[in-house]
Amino acid sequence: MTTPQHDPAPARPLPTADVDRSDPGYRQWLKEAVRKVQADANRSADTHLLRFPLPEEWGVDLYLKDESTHPTGSLKHRLARSLFLYGLCNGWIRPSRPVIEASSGSTAVSEAYFAQLIGVPFIAVMPRTTSPEKCRLIEFHGGRCHFVDDPRTMYEESARLAAETGGHYMDQFTYAERATDWRGNNNIAESIYQQMRRERHPEPAWVVATAGTGGTSATIARYVHYMQYDTRVCVADPENSCFFDGWRLGDSEVHCDSGSRIEGIGRPRMEPSFLPGAIDRMTKVPDAASVATVRMLERAIGRRAGGSTGTGLWSALRIVAEMRAEGRTGSVVTLLCDPGDRYLDKYYSDTWLTSQGLDITPYARTLDAFLATGRWPG
Repeated sequence: MTTPQHDPAPARPLPTADVDRSDPGYRQWLKEAVRKVQADANRSADTHLLRFPLPEEWGVDLYLKDESTHPTGSLKHRLARSLFLYGLCNGWIRPSRPVIEASSGSTAVSEAYFAQLIGVPFIAVMPRTTSPEKCRLIEFHGGRCHFVDDPRTMYEESARLAAETGGHYMDQFTYAERATDWRGNNNIAESIYQQMRRERHPEPAWVVATAGTGGTSATIARYVHYMQYDTRVCVADPENSCFFDGWRLGDSEVHCDSGSRIEGIGRPRMEPSFLPGAIDRMTKVPDAASVATVRMLERAIGRRAGGSTGTGLWSALRIVAEMRAEGRTGSVVTLLCDPGDRYLDKYYSDTWLTSQGLDITPYARTLDAFLATGRWPG
């Protein structure tokens, strides 16, 4: 006797999991926030490219890209705009929740501006030694200053505040090089090359930058490589910063124990946004040389600039002297990062210099000798 065969019951399809978190209100807020940030860029003219006065017969021209003319007065305005667009489009910045940033001041000023523009709170985590003028500007733009005694703790304190408040830690030191569109879109590198087109040496032999996050040097170097220019990129580093040693030794784990006296640049660790393999050269600049250089700059062009400008300009002038000594002609570009009125109680104060044990006299003599003869002493 055979057992009747039965067709197996048809398998039932598994249910399809579906979670829809669409939020029309948030998307409308997001569209408006992105529009406001993009409109800020659309309203802004490009920053000026200033020519530093050197004798025509030297055959080497020196320029300063004047980033102090941005609405928030510094190079960091470009970075803050990119970081806000990056955070908004990633869904990290949300209505009514604070944006928190670790900063020595100028990035925080610019980020406070954009936070106010889109209507979210802003908290700047900064060293207690940050200049009072920067603190005033952060508060002017609606931000709040949160101070730490040890600059090395800024990262952890920022992350803690973000977790505590439900906000977003912007983390410029990680995301600066990712947030910036380095292929173009009128970034600082593309702007420099557009403005150099009618100069007698339109393709710079060197561009000199300084490093806080490392994002600016990464943007410039990547653009140079992408556009197949022969320009080389030099990064000038101040005292109490580990970028130079980390680059020289090929060691991303180097640290230093003291915070930089040159606000806006120099870090106690190798930041993720710093791309050592993209640049050609680094110089280590004494802080007294940076201060002597910004004071000389005021005499030369009638403009006061912050200490980071002095760090880059000192290195750029050394490169000019090197080119002259080798009989080469060409152009060199560096940056005027922010205005000196933020540092009247520091780099333009003899009292502050004395308190820091800085003697700018020998560096001022070096600069005077170079500008008079075209040769770098020593």
